[in-house]
Amino acid sequence: MTYERAASPEKAIRAVLDTAEAKFIGGGTNLLDLMKLEIERPAHLVDVNRLKLDRIEAHGEGLRIGALVRNTDLAADARIRSDYAVLARAILSGASGQIRNRATTAGNLLQRTRCPYFYDTNMPCNKREPGTGCGALEGFSRGLAVIGTSDACIAQHPSDMAVALRVLDAQVEILGADGTTRTLVLDDFYRLPGDTPHIETALEPGDLITGVLLPAPRPGTHLYRKVRDRSSYAFALVSVAAIINGRRSARFAFGGVAPRPWRVEAADKVWKEGAQAVIDAAFADARPTEQNAFKLPLLRRTLEAVLAQAEQERNGGDDA
Repeated sequence: MTYERAASPEKAIRAVLDTAEAKFIGGGTNLLDLMKLEIERPAHLVDVNRLKLDRIEAHGEGLRIGALVRNTDLAADARIRSDYAVLARAILSGASGQIRNRATTAGNLLQRTRCPYFYDTNMPCNKREPGTGCGALEGFSRGLAVIGTSDACIAQHPSDMAVALRVLDAQVEILGADGTTRTLVLDDFYRLPGDTPHIETALEPGDLITGVLLPAPRPGTHLYRKVRDRSSYAFALVSVAAIINGRRSARFAFGGVAPRPWRVEAADKVWKEGAQAVIDAAFADARPTEQNAFKLPLLRRTLEAVLAQAEQERNGGDDA
């Protein structure tokens, strides 16, 4: 393996394109673990930490978060805590303080699944080695996805931050190999597995994530609730990101249950009918296994808790 530090985004892209099996590295909190297990085997690492992509700045009526902003800094930013509180809450629910100090915004988006069959190189996994099969289909699937899956893969996306970004309608800013910049909403950025679960995003060769764009702040109570097997340092069995604006409107996104942050806008329209109506609308096409079917009632109970918390906070404040 070889290594270099890039001096500019353009040079970083060129270095990745010029070397076979090259990868960008920022915080490295996921990539280095995968390298130790020989799941990832990059021949060349291009360190992007010296690029000037570590600022949070105004962008129209919203904010632009640089790709290298550390999770700790993002969650602590006064503008995020005030206007995008669901994002701060989601980040603080993930990993440990040490990892958040190192992990970057772009790296968080690009986390790979924590499916046990993906991590065990002795087991078949279409995501790790296309065409080998999916051991989880007939194996241990308790923590895996219940919707958005395919016959080739039922792995779940692990990020908490991405779930909050989805409920906020954030966009990913990407610098391409041709020098042009484009933006993608998260549903277009993440690919569902289909027959090619190893292709997880819409990134093209050489593409470099340069930032995340947040729209104007959304009024209301911002909540993130995560249910996990232990109270800290664990990935979500299920999670709910919500923005509830009094009795006027609500927005929901769900984590731990799909190959990408899961959001169905039609579910927002039935929230006054209760949590079960929201879950029925958002998960009408769910295909749980026998082992993870419990996630659907768990989602309902989690959403009920979120709605109750929002009501409590609303009653304690101004319903203007």
